Amino acid sequence: MTDRETIAVASDHAGYAMKEYAKRLLAERGFDVLDLGTDNEQSCDYPDYAHALASAIEDGRVRRGVAACGSGEGMAMTLNKHAAVRAALVWSPDIAEMTRRHNDANVLVLPGRYMSEAVAADCIAAFLDTAFEGGRHQRRIEKMAVRH
Repeated sequence: MTDRETIAVASDHAGYAMKEYAKRLLAERGFDVLDLGTDNEQSCDYPDYAHALASAIEDGRVRRGVAACGSGEGMAMTLNKHAAVRAALVWSPDIAEMTRRHNDANVLVLPGRYMSEAVAADCIAAFLDTAFEGGRHQRRIEKMAVRH
C-alpha cells in the first residue's frame, strides 16, 4: 500500500496525447495515476470517460483528476453534471491557480487541441500546488449544487 495520492486521468481521442503527457508529469511529481481511458486516438465519446472519472471521485478512489478533450468543453460540461465534481476548464496557469484557490476545483480540464505541453505543465503545477482558501469561498461552493 502506498501513501502517495492517486490522481485520475481521462480523455477522449482528441485529448489522448494531452492525457498521456499529464500522466508523465503526475508520475514525475510522485503521484500514482489511475488512467480511466481512452487508450488511443480512435474516435470515441468523451462522456464515457468523464463519467468514469467522476465516478472515481464519487466512490472515493481519488480526490482529484485531470481530463482532456479537444476543446475541453465536453469533458467539463459532463464532469460538472456530477455533484461531487468541480471541474475547471483552464487555459492559463493563473486560471488554474484561481480555480483551486477560490472554487476548490477537484478536476483540471485541459483543451488538448488548443494548448501546448509547456502551458499544460504550468497549469498542472498550479492546480497541484495551490490550496483552497476557504472562508467566504466555502460558502459560495456550498451554493453550487442544485437542490430540488
